[in-house]
Amino acid sequence: MAFVRRSASVWQLRARTLALGERTLVMGVLNVTPDSFSDGGQFHSPSAAVDHALALLDEGADLLDIGGESTRPGLQSMTVTAQQEQDRVLPVLEGILRARPASVLSIDTYKAETARAAVQSGAEIVNDISGFHWDPAMPAACAELHCGVVLMHTRGRPPDWRTLPRLAPAAVVPLVRDGLAASLQVALAAGVEPARIVLDPGYGFGKAFDNNYPLFAHQDELLALGRPLLAGVSRKSFLGRTLADPGSPDVPVQARGNATLAATTAAILAGASIVRVHDVRPALEAARIADAILAAV
Repeated sequence: MAFVRRSASVWQLRARTLALGERTLVMGVLNVTPDSFSDGGQFHSPSAAVDHALALLDEGADLLDIGGESTRPGLQSMTVTAQQEQDRVLPVLEGILRARPASVLSIDTYKAETARAAVQSGAEIVNDISGFHWDPAMPAACAELHCGVVLMHTRGRPPDWRTLPRLAPAAVVPLVRDGLAASLQVALAAGVEPARIVLDPGYGFGKAFDNNYPLFAHQDELLALGRPLLAGVSRKSFLGRTLADPGSPDVPVQARGNATLAATTAAILAGASIVRVHDVRPALEAARIADAILAAV
């Protein structure tokens, strides 16, 4: 893997802009769900979620991504309604903005109805893990909302992941590149402006454990699509599998911190402009080192 120096660009959000490429931006994860793979239930109440959000901001998070539906590995079904999702996320979003009006907030949803409600409540970004493929109303909604957009690549849906055929290593990057290109085309055709769009390779989302590593090694090929990249590798299952001794269970979520930092650093050095993490302070420190390396390229 060669180091990839990022191009400077401006990410146009709903009511402001963010400079990308000059330094890595750190997006803190806020799961407002009872069943997240990483921290399910810890921040399910609005008050606990707002307190945690403020702590992430105090640690230096540049923006926060708020999600109200788990997409964890092994999920049996996806049954959270838009109303249930909004009941979880909107009080938290509004509470954060009351306490910190200048916060940059993203809503992690694939539902257009939730995207509209969240942006109308002050969110700047819609982070769609389906890349505009699961709700046909989402592209037009984001175009009308004039918000920032993250389009992620997902292979299948969470309940299907364990039965998906394993990809040959050489097939992973072309599949992700073509999938992101298709999402980008859908967004542009709906009227979403290019400057509002960031792409996400979707590490761990429908990719078997070893299928994720070619994405790190060839992430620069995704930059050829012309949009900045966001990488979310924090605490992912493929890290736990890689750390496990042969024949042993995967290393648990709570013990993947060092691996997360290694993978986050690799993603930055391969061209990611934004990293999505659970632990903000360590990620900020890793990003500063990676950014210093890129500045010397």
